[in-house]
Amino acid sequence: MVEKSIDLTREIAHFIVNTDAADIPQPDIEHAKVTLMDWIAVTLVGKEDPLVAKLVNYADLLGGKEQATVIGYGLKKNIIETALINGAASHALDFDDTLEIIIGHPTVTLYPALVALAEWKGFSGKELLAAYLIGLKTAALIGHCGGMDHYMHGWHGTSTIGHFASAAGCSKLLGLDEQQTVYALGIAGTQASGLKSAFGTMCKPFHAGKASQAGLMSALLAADGFTSTDNILEVDFGFLKVLNGKLNKNAAEVLNAPWEAADLAQKYHASCHATHSPIEGTLAILEKEGLGIDDIKSIKLHVSELALGAAGKTDPQTGLAGKFSIPYCVANALLRGDTGTKAFTDEKVNDPQVKEFMKKISLARNDDFVLVEAIIDLETTTGKMYTRELDVMKDIPGLETKREKITAKFLDLSDAYLGNEKAEKMVAAINNLDQIDNVQQLTEEL
Repeated sequence: MVEKSIDLTREIAHFIVNTDAADIPQPDIEHAKVTLMDWIAVTLVGKEDPLVAKLVNYADLLGGKEQATVIGYGLKKNIIETALINGAASHALDFDDTLEIIIGHPTVTLYPALVALAEWKGFSGKELLAAYLIGLKTAALIGHCGGMDHYMHGWHGTSTIGHFASAAGCSKLLGLDEQQTVYALGIAGTQASGLKSAFGTMCKPFHAGKASQAGLMSALLAADGFTSTDNILEVDFGFLKVLNGKLNKNAAEVLNAPWEAADLAQKYHASCHATHSPIEGTLAILEKEGLGIDDIKSIKLHVSELALGAAGKTDPQTGLAGKFSIPYCVANALLRGDTGTKAFTDEKVNDPQVKEFMKKISLARNDDFVLVEAIIDLETTTGKMYTRELDVMKDIPGLETKREKITAKFLDLSDAYLGNEKAEKMVAAINNLDQIDNVQQLTEEL
């Protein structure tokens, strides 16, 4: 039963308004730079997805002011449409980061709106990074309340919780007061939706863009006096009660906990995060035991109910659906080695060799697992059995290792769009973003 005495929405608004960049430790600012670099990289390659072109066409149809950069297209749209397009592009390849507590992808709901708004209004790099971290903190708190029930009932947390994250960050950038911020959260909350049944279609990336767009719109409306309920999270028939969350007395303690950017798990395979432990665990067995493809008789993958729901497709027909197929992702990794964006085309997903190898791979539910854990049981053609257990969410590297890995990912993904020299300059600019007075200095290169 929701406890009405907990005024959680207002507590979040108070935190947003009264937290400044100076209150955030420098290591967390550095983590936010890494997430920005990763976001720009996946947006640049994601822009090639057909769904992004359709959203650009939609924006062309509507017209409007040229306010913010559509990344990789050499054009500007109004900030609302820019947030939608860049948000969808950055989630199109499922190559973006994950935060375990929300069971979703927060960055693709935050930076699309925040970068567009910062470019339009000329905010500084440090203001942008602080707004990102404040939005991320808001997402973490609501994820703490939303919990597993929210996700397992079919809600896509990236979208539902992402509405609030975007509204929080944009409210901070715009300098809204506490009541305006309460209203911005309320406006975002009444729009919050996104269904897991849309996974494997253009709607999943659309969820991210729509959440970012809606959060920005909510903050802009609240700035003009647009009202909403004062307690959208905790009220009867509010977000948590209607969308299968659960409010608890300790929820607000998240606001005083360490910042969450260090807990973000970046991706190094361009597929659903639920495929990563099976991929890496299977490859680890082959490497340790010196096995080859021809030595494999069967692979049984034990994963959580959540993983089966998110990435349990056993017969994907499209590249997009392949991202949500643990058997395809493991077979592809074993046969081709390339788990990046080029692995997820219709042609490669329907490759007869891959389809045949997938017959050796089976999935089983492990009721002790919660998120993306996996046990890999591999049997060889000679009858030997090898087992490996792995959870990629428990092996998140520290700041400098993250920076090194994401810099390499950025240079690899952006080279075709920026060229090596420009990409190197972009890396330097992002690493010094807290010293940049106007975010336009960054976006003009995109």
